Amino acid sequence: MLKKITMVLLAASMVAVSACSNGSNESTAEKPQASAKPAVPADPFGKYEEPVTITTAYSVDPAFKSTKGETLEKNAWKTAMKEELNIEIDIAWQVSKENFEQKMNLSIASNDLPDAMVVSQVQLNQMVKAGELEDLTEAYNNYASPSVKRIMESTNGLAHEQVTFDGKMMAIPHVGAEDFNMLWIRQDWLDKLGLQPPKTVEELENVAKAFVEQDPDGNGKADTIGIAAGTGLYNDFTAGPGAFDVTPIFGAFHAFPGFWVEDDDGKPAYGSILPETKNALAKLRDMYANGLIDKEIGIRKAAEETVIGGKAGMFFEGFYGGYWPLPSAWQNDPKANWQAYAAPLDAEGKYNVKVTNPSNGYLVVRKGYEHPEALIKLNNLYLRDEAIHGPDFMLIRNFFAPLDEIGFEYKAMQEVLAGTKTPEDYADMPEYKLLKNSLETIKNAKLEPYDNLDIQYWNQSDKDFMRAYSIMVGARNHSDPNLNKVKSLSYTRTGTVEKRWTNLAKLEKETFLKIIMGSAPLDTFDQFVKDWKKQGGDDVTEEIAKTIK
Repeated sequence: MLKKITMVLLAASMVAVSACSNGSNESTAEKPQASAKPAVPADPFGKYEEPVTITTAYSVDPAFKSTKGETLEKNAWKTAMKEELNIEIDIAWQVSKENFEQKMNLSIASNDLPDAMVVSQVQLNQMVKAGELEDLTEAYNNYASPSVKRIMESTNGLAHEQVTFDGKMMAIPHVGAEDFNMLWIRQDWLDKLGLQPPKTVEELENVAKAFVEQDPDGNGKADTIGIAAGTGLYNDFTAGPGAFDVTPIFGAFHAFPGFWVEDDDGKPAYGSILPETKNALAKLRDMYANGLIDKEIGIRKAAEETVIGGKAGMFFEGFYGGYWPLPSAWQNDPKANWQAYAAPLDAEGKYNVKVTNPSNGYLVVRKGYEHPEALIKLNNLYLRDEAIHGPDFMLIRNFFAPLDEIGFEYKAMQEVLAGTKTPEDYADMPEYKLLKNSLETIKNAKLEPYDNLDIQYWNQSDKDFMRAYSIMVGARNHSDPNLNKVKSLSYTRTGTVEKRWTNLAKLEKETFLKIIMGSAPLDTFDQFVKDWKKQGGDDVTEEIAKTIK
C-alpha cells in the first residue's frame, strides 16, 4: 500500500514521523550483546524486566492535529509500549518537517545518530557504506512476529533484497499495500450532462471538454476544469505512486516513464526515453492546448484546491481519494458524487498500471545499540494494535501491510454487505490490521442499498466513512478484469543513480512539462533523449542492467 497509503494517511490524519540524529558520541562503539538479553527470549511481544529506552528525532508539522486530541507527551501509544513492552522513546531533538531531511543528512554525514530512525534508500546505502548501522539479521529472525514475516514474504523477496548487504539484513523495510492511480470523476456532473464514464483516451477527452464547456456546476460561468493535475506527472522506479499525476494516460499509450522496461530488442531501457513516451506527450500536449487539463498545472501550488473548491471534474489518484482530498471537497459540497474507474484503457482494452516499489522507507538502528530487537518488538506492537490505538504518534514506525491488503479488504467488505460472510469469517488475520474494524463498522458508514455507491447512500458523519468509501469506491478497481500490471525491471538505486539521478530527473521533468504546456516543441523530446544519455543516463542504464536477475 502505499507510499501510496503512507502518503494518504499522512495527508489525512497522521503526523509525519521519521528519523535523524542524536548527539551521542558513542554511535560507533561496539557493545556486547550478552548484556542486553530480554526477559523473555525470542518472544515477539516479550516485556523487558527493566525499562529500555530508544532515542529518535521528531519531525514537527504545525498543521497536524491529533485525531483524538493527544500530544507527543501524552498519547495511547506511549502508554501501550510502556505497559506492553516496558519500552520508552526519548525525543533527542525536534525540527520542522521542512528542515528535517537536511538535518537528517547532516546527522548521517557526521555519524551523530539516535538509536533508531527511518531513512530513504539512498541514506540507507550511505549508512551501510559508512559502517554506521547494526546488523538486524538475528533480531529480525528471532523477534519479528509471524504477521510481520508474512507481510515481508508477500513481496516475493523484493523487500528483503533491498536491505540485504553482504548477506546481512541492515534495515527493516516498509512494506506498503499495492496501489495504483485511477480516474476519480464527478458522477453527478456526468449525470447532469447525460454522459457515461469514459473508457478510452478519446472518451476521456470528450468528457473533459464537456466539463469545461457545458457549465456542469450550473453557476453560469466558464470556470470549470476538466482534469486537475500537478507538476508530478508520474512516479519513477525510486518512489511510489503520487496523486494528481497523469500516469494512466501514459499507460494507455504503453508508455511507462520512470520505469525500467524492455526495449524492442529485449534489453533493459529507461521508459522515459522510448517512442511510446513521446506519443503520450503528444496527446497530453494536445489536451493541454485544448484546455482539457488545468491551465495552471505548472504554477498552481496545490493541485487539489481545484477539487476541494468544486471546480474540477476529474483527477487521477490511488484508492485513497476518500481520505484525501475528498473530505475537504465534501465540506463545501456534500452532494459531490465522486466515483473511481480504471480508465483510460489502451487500444486493446487493458488498463495498464505501474507496480511500484513496495518499500519507500527503511528502519535502521545505529551500530552498537544494545537492544536492536526492541525496534522489532515495537513494530510488532504497532502492526497488531493500530486498529485499537489509531495512527497518531507511532514513532519510529515501519509501515507494514500485505501487498494485497486493499483489494482483499474490498472483497471482504463486499461479502459482508452481501451477507454471504460475516466479520467472524475473517478472524485471526492480524496482518490485515484494519480489516476487523472495517468489517464490523461497514454497515455504519454504508447505507442501503449496499450495491449503490453514490454519495447519497453513505453516512458521511460516521468515523469510519473515509476508509470505507476509499475501499468500496476506489479499491474496487483492484478487481477490474482489464487490469494489466507492469513492473519495473529494477527498483535498485545504484551508486550511479545516487550521483546522477537528481540532475537527470530535473532535466526530464522540466523538458516534459515544457512540451505539454507548449513552451517547447514536441521534437524537443529527441534532444532530451540525447542529453539524458550524455549526462549519465547510459551509465545508469548499464549499472541497472547488472541488477536485473
